[in-house]
Amino acid sequence: MQLRYVFSELGQGLRRNLSMHIAVILTLFVSLTLVGLGVILNQQAVRAAEQWGSELQITVFLCRADDDNPGCTGEVTDAQKKAIIDVVENNPEVADYRLESKAEAFAKVKELLGPEKFEGSNPAATEDDMAESIWITLKDPDKYQGITSAVVGLDGVDTIRDQRDVVGPILRSMDALRTGALLIAAFLVVAAMLLVANTIRLAAFARRKEIGIMRLVGASTLFIALPFLLEAVVTALIGVALGAAALAGFMYFGVEQRLRDFIGFIPWVGWSEFAYAVLVIAILGPVLTLIPTLALTRKYLKV
Repeated sequence: MQLRYVFSELGQGLRRNLSMHIAVILTLFVSLTLVGLGVILNQQAVRAAEQWGSELQITVFLCRADDDNPGCTGEVTDAQKKAIIDVVENNPEVADYRLESKAEAFAKVKELLGPEKFEGSNPAATEDDMAESIWITLKDPDKYQGITSAVVGLDGVDTIRDQRDVVGPILRSMDALRTGALLIAAFLVVAAMLLVANTIRLAAFARRKEIGIMRLVGASTLFIALPFLLEAVVTALIGVALGAAALAGFMYFGVEQRLRDFIGFIPWVGWSEFAYAVLVIAILGPVLTLIPTLALTRKYLKV
């Protein structure tokens, strides 16, 4: 009987303040979608950095057996490789380095372009076509001339790629998009919490007689506040569902159908990153509605 009353009050509360609840849902929808986009863009930047390295890196590609560089006379030897690594280790501009093998480079290419292009009797490339490389992390991105001049011309070195020229503009664009999405989301999150607070005020005023009677008959704090809490949960769940649907649309129509084919050299995020973003907004949505509801029910219901 008590549960029936609680759900009856829930339905009446949703109908009484329908316009306010719709405003809360729409604000939550937009803010949670932007938060989810910020999470996805953050993971996108991480994947891009893992694929190419950060702006603090330069990459030294070593000679291959069939290299068309006139400075390469064949596959880099172990002695040449050791000499190059000794130069890198002893350079004061270098913070760290790692050696990437042919197999690791080939795995990256297959993940980026799709493994089906490297199968069958006529693959696009093989593991032997890849070049070994040394990925050097700099202590200061503005101090790179010393290590570059020290490595250029060494036996076994094919080319040197400055990651700042390749990765810098892309990572900065992703960072700007992520920051913008999160800043706008933060503004809308505050707006959503204020709307929830106004909704609680209106609901408490509309039910002031019922609340007074319930106090007189000894109803518990939880029993009086429960319809308000359920309203907050319902609006949060609808906002989360709409936000998840918007993020799914972005992943399918944006990333899968457009960006992955149009800009194929970027390692784009997948559905596992989408699931993580949905998990974040699924936790954030109820928190944004329940916190102001719990705070204001104690004030306006005076139970």
